[in-house]
Amino acid sequence: MTQTYSLPQVQVALPPLERFEEYLQSRKMRSTRQRRVIVEEVFSNHDHFDADDLLDQLRQSKSDEKVSRSTVYRTLDDLVDAGLLRKMTLNGRTVFEHDYGYPQHDHLYCQKCEQLIEFHSNELEAIRAAVGREHNFRVTGHRFIITGICSECQVARRPVRPLDLI
Repeated sequence: MTQTYSLPQVQVALPPLERFEEYLQSRKMRSTRQRRVIVEEVFSNHDHFDADDLLDQLRQSKSDEKVSRSTVYRTLDDLVDAGLLRKMTLNGRTVFEHDYGYPQHDHLYCQKCEQLIEFHSNELEAIRAAVGREHNFRVTGHRFIITGICSECQVARRPVRPLDLI
């Protein structure tokens, strides 16, 4: 039997923009056009990104709305606080990923090209639950990042030596 590590689907009650607007209302914050543009761009595809990546995407988008760097940073923090995004720091770089409507998952992280590969493992969840029970600990989540070198970077790193050509 082959083990699959693909991520399962998660159903959500509200689209991300509506969920974010609920969060803003609960904090007595305004739902501005710039914030909506940011949320729409963030949730238009599922990629790991940093604030600079998002700023580049916003500049290239067809939206007429100009969004400042400070608005992007503040809105990203609000999206994390609202439970819509998750923040990770890898090699000093702050990276964001979808959290709302996305299942618990783990990552392989290439230290060379900084690629993040997502996977889900029932075995890791079973270990997490067993360790929690053993320590009478209520587990609410975890973050597991395996670091190494991806296959593309492994091939690119290998120098061609004369003996390799024989």
